[in-house]
Amino acid sequence: MKKYLLLLSVLFTSFSFAQNIESKKEDVTTAQYELLQKVNQYYPDITLNKSITNFYAGSTIIDSQQEFDIKGTKFSSYKIGIEPDNKKLVFEYVSDETGKVYGDVTIFKGHALRTTFNEKNNQIEVSLDGKSVYLKKIK
Repeated sequence: MKKYLLLLSVLFTSFSFAQNIESKKEDVTTAQYELLQKVNQYYPDITLNKSITNFYAGSTIIDSQQEFDIKGTKFSSYKIGIEPDNKKLVFEYVSDETGKVYGDVTIFKGHALRTTFNEKNNQIEVSLDGKSVYLKKIK
């Protein structure tokens, strides 16, 4: 009997802590657009877009993603995500020319630090404010 009571109390407690996740397609916030502009200034392959899908838990943004209409482009996939603190952007794009390229750009003390992984070239690159500071080919 104790086991059933414990199980029921765990179940009801879990339900009370569950939150609804809601997504809304909306205009980027000022902070999100400032991040996109700063990143695009140094890394023009990360495009500017004024529309975003924000994911909310209650009234708090927990994730943001941009997807692009890639018809007529060289990309078969192109995605950008923005972390809730608006200091980090993650990206992933795929094309025949570049293969799969993904990574992130973090704003640190006003500088844009980018880490890029290129699966086609087996290459890792770290850049600071648009200039490569480390490049390693993985065998």
